[in-house]
Amino acid sequence: MWRAFTRVRQKLLEQCANGAATKVWPQLTQTHFQLHHNNCVYLHIKAARNIMSPKPKVVFVLGGPGAGKGTQCSKIVERFQFTHLSAGDLLREERARKGSEFGALIDDYIRNGKIVPVEVTCSLLENAINKSGKSRFLIDGFPRNQDNLDGWNKQMSDKVDMQFVLFFDCGEDVCVARCLTRGQGGSGRTDDNEESMKKRIQTYYNESLPIIKYFQNNGLVKTIDASPDADKVFSEVERVFVSSGFQ
Repeated sequence: MWRAFTRVRQKLLEQCANGAATKVWPQLTQTHFQLHHNNCVYLHIKAARNIMSPKPKVVFVLGGPGAGKGTQCSKIVERFQFTHLSAGDLLREERARKGSEFGALIDDYIRNGKIVPVEVTCSLLENAINKSGKSRFLIDGFPRNQDNLDGWNKQMSDKVDMQFVLFFDCGEDVCVARCLTRGQGGSGRTDDNEESMKKRIQTYYNESLPIIKYFQNNGLVKTIDASPDADKVFSEVERVFVSSGFQ
C-alpha cells in the first residue's frame, strides 16, 4: 500500500518538474481515498499540494498623496478580483488597535509625514496576505523609500510573484486639492491637512520617486495619468491589467 502511494508521489514530482503535474492529480486523488486511513498518506498529499501552490501575485500601487490610488484600487478589486492591501490603512489600523506595541511609534511617524520603519510595515503586509487566503494582491503605498524596498526584498521577495508597479502620475496641485477636499469632507485622516501635506509631498519627492525610477529602469512600471476623473483613469488602468494577462 505504502509502496503504491510512493510510486504515485514520485510520478507527481517528476511531472511537476516538467510542468504537467495536473495530469496525475486524478490518480493521486484516487490513491488518497483508497488509503485515507493512513495519516502519513494525508501528510504527503498535503506536502505535494504545497509544492504546486503558486505564489501570490503582487502589484505595487504607487503615486503621490492624493493621486487617487485608493479609488482606483477599489475599481481594480471589483473588476479583476484582487485583494487591496493599503500599507497606510494597515498602519492606521494597527495604531488604533488597543494594546498595540507599535501604536505610539506609528502615530508619531504619520503625523510628521515620515515613513514608518519597514519591519513594522512588512510584518503587517505579510500577516494580511497570509490571513486572506487569496492569490492576487494590490499593495497600495508601498514601497515608499529605499529602506522599504530593501526590507521587502529581504522578507518577502521570495514569497510572492511581483507583477509590476502601477504608478499614478499626478501634478502636485491636483494632489493637494484632492487631499484637502477629502479632509474637509471628514475623511478622519490626521494627515489630510495643509501642514501634513507639505511634509508628505516633500517625502514623496525625496524618497518615493527614486524608488519609482528604480522600477522604471528595470522595466516594471506601468504609468497612468491620474489627473483626469476617476472613470477615465480606470479605463487606462483596465487596459494595463488586461494586456498583462488578467481577466
